[in-house]
Amino acid sequence: MLDIVPTDPPFSGRKEEPRSSVPLKVQMASLPSRPGVYLLKDSAGRVLYVGKASNLRSRVRAHFGSSADISAKERQMQSRITDVDFIVTSSEQQALILECTLIKKHHPRYNVSLRDDKTFPYLRIDLKEPWPRVHITRRWQRDGARYFGPFASAKSVRETLRLLKQLFPFCSCRRQITGRDIRPCLEYHMHRCLGPCIGKVSRDEYVEVIKDVILFLDGHQDIVVRELSRKMAEASEKMQFERAAWLRDRIRAVESVVEGQRLAAAVRGNLDAIAMAQSGDLADVQVFFIRNSRLVGREHFTVEGVEGESPGRVMTSFVKQYYLSAAVVPSLILLQYPIEDEQVIARWLGAQRGGTVTFRVARRGARRELINVVAENARQGLEMLKLKLDSSAEAVSAALGELQKELLLPVKPARVECYDISNIQGAFAVGSMVVFENGQPKPAHYRRFRIRTVETPDDCAMLREVLRRRFAKASVAEDSWAVMPDLVLIDGGRGQLNAALDVLLELGIKVSVASLAKEREEVFLPGVSSPIAMPPNSPARRLLQRVRDEAHRFAVGYHRRLRQKRSTASVLDGVPGLGAQRRKALVRRFGSLRGIKSATVDELRTVPGITAKLAERLKEYLV
Repeated sequence: MLDIVPTDPPFSGRKEEPRSSVPLKVQMASLPSRPGVYLLKDSAGRVLYVGKASNLRSRVRAHFGSSADISAKERQMQSRITDVDFIVTSSEQQALILECTLIKKHHPRYNVSLRDDKTFPYLRIDLKEPWPRVHITRRWQRDGARYFGPFASAKSVRETLRLLKQLFPFCSCRRQITGRDIRPCLEYHMHRCLGPCIGKVSRDEYVEVIKDVILFLDGHQDIVVRELSRKMAEASEKMQFERAAWLRDRIRAVESVVEGQRLAAAVRGNLDAIAMAQSGDLADVQVFFIRNSRLVGREHFTVEGVEGESPGRVMTSFVKQYYLSAAVVPSLILLQYPIEDEQVIARWLGAQRGGTVTFRVARRGARRELINVVAENARQGLEMLKLKLDSSAEAVSAALGELQKELLLPVKPARVECYDISNIQGAFAVGSMVVFENGQPKPAHYRRFRIRTVETPDDCAMLREVLRRRFAKASVAEDSWAVMPDLVLIDGGRGQLNAALDVLLELGIKVSVASLAKEREEVFLPGVSSPIAMPPNSPARRLLQRVRDEAHRFAVGYHRRLRQKRSTASVLDGVPGLGAQRRKALVRRFGSLRGIKSATVDELRTVPGITAKLAERLKEYLV
């Protein structure tokens, strides 16, 4: 755990004696109306939640407000609280630091918390050492050394160290540097070390390389290139052509990295851009580091305990816990969502940075474009995280076993079919069927349905049509249609479940059925009056969500393609002399109506059947 050494005492008093025998109402009545940190505990003394407050009494009371005003997660926590402990601090800012420290220490179940945040690695460079090295550490201290990080994983910090080693010839071995060794290591012969061990370089020359490393990590690559160019020119003037060529290669290597960073950055200045994606009890938070208008790096972090939390609260918790141990705090932090206690956090980080820190929510322009990129990376990262959690053989077996138990199934559901409906007020209505076997998608068995008999926006009637068509084929087909599922999952609530049961009863199909409702992620079962609410971190729940989301994606994709195809066809229908075959050829060649509009007359003439006269008429018509 990171040691916090504030300039003032962190708190002025603490209630240490056990109080679980005292009624909660009495405990809350005795809370002071002062800033501090509170710890909500269960009967076993386990810390359930850690929070900070400018007024302890009113903040703790808010946890026990009307049940209509609190989330399901809060209600669950409320039922387990038997004890309230607190720590009075001299300011809200000190309470903020102490709250983060206690969350790291106790990892309370109901707090939003970074996963494994105590072991984040850093790069450390100490210029006070005789021959400074760049090495990885997991302990950040105020010892005068330069720290860069935290990095999300050992892999990401090793990749950064590997890049630095390719660009700068600093010493990476563990030899004691005396300058009197007989022979150098292999790194020297590969031109990846200056050879201080054999006296080939002075300490001052070596430290210049380390300073280039620091400048590079700080985002000042232009200065590095300028300095290397100066040294190359000096080497050329002194007829040291081999050294000049070596410096030229280093300049090119740094410039290639800089060019990639220049293409990636969309804003000017120095800032951190933070965005997230949230699903169930997990969130993936991405931090992009912009230095001197270039993207110099990025990290992603897994956040747990976010079920039922607003994006703003998740973002607030991440910002507090991440910057508590961040080696560098920029003057501007660009956010996807506004955070709570913004002024308090800004003052705290300003004191840590030694200058003003400003938070901004990106709403338009280049900053919004950057945040959109960060958010898309977070979404992809969350999908990868969920796949890793759910795709191992052990996780799949556990999820299927839990499904069998929770849904009262006769066997483990090795084959799950999920159905979804997509339409806009009944228009372009489609249905989807996706198949998962042993917890993995089987795209070869996916099926799409154009709704034929229902013209009104009635999802249940559309679902009945899809299921009738699917299971009517089960008795006559010999391909994948004949394979019966162990579980039919419906995207929807009680109404959609009953619609599915009607069809299966009508066709005499005996198969287990369940539906999953999006709003509260509740599972409805036939003959069970109350829905089943699985825990947020349940493998079975995550598997059901994954199957449901895939069915939704497949249905929406088909629905969107039909709309686009129809909108393109409807515009082209009015062009005289343009028949169905020519319309299809144009769409195949240019992809969309926008592509056709932007094509030149000569480009249109390259499409089979499009004459010069028809191409000119088409351009006039689409202007």
